[in-house]
Amino acid sequence: MADNSTTTERAAGAEKPRTIHPIVKYGDPILEKPTAPVTRFDAKLAELCEEMFATMYAAQGVGLAAPQIGRSLQVAVVDVTGGKNPEARIVLANPEIIHGEGEKREEEGCLSIPGFRGYVVRPQFVTVRAQNAQGEWFEMRGEDLLARAFCHEIDHLHGILFLKHLSMLKRDLIKRKIKKLRKQGEW
Repeated sequence: MADNSTTTERAAGAEKPRTIHPIVKYGDPILEKPTAPVTRFDAKLAELCEEMFATMYAAQGVGLAAPQIGRSLQVAVVDVTGGKNPEARIVLANPEIIHGEGEKREEEGCLSIPGFRGYVVRPQFVTVRAQNAQGEWFEMRGEDLLARAFCHEIDHLHGILFLKHLSMLKRDLIKRKIKKLRKQGEW
């Protein structure tokens, strides 16, 4: 999920430099396919999560799902502080929304659809159940931007892009603009 703020200062999220992955753009089939559950919670998964945080911070996002870096795996990372608070870093493996309440319409963007935004209605509060990078189950309640980020990233893991939440008119307008950018070699 793209950050609404204009903050440019980001934390690396780790002591050693991490691999920054290219972000997969709209049009790549991996973005619209459901992902496979995480079954191995090992050093390789922990490293992937660290690389996802580094990639997300480099792109100035507040959330990133594995399909956005070309991995069909049910894991996403979220940090609505943009790296300013290391304790706010959340790894969501095999997540599910177990409760949602309220409704809020806010502008949303996506790192895989750069330059395009739209208003999306999401729950104002959600509770997610997920596993962390070590495989431990937890539940967490999110409000406002955190709730939105949870919903957006979990949608990614099910092959759903925020475009599906837009009106048909807005969605078609964005798709036509992207098609034009592709023809011009700019996408």
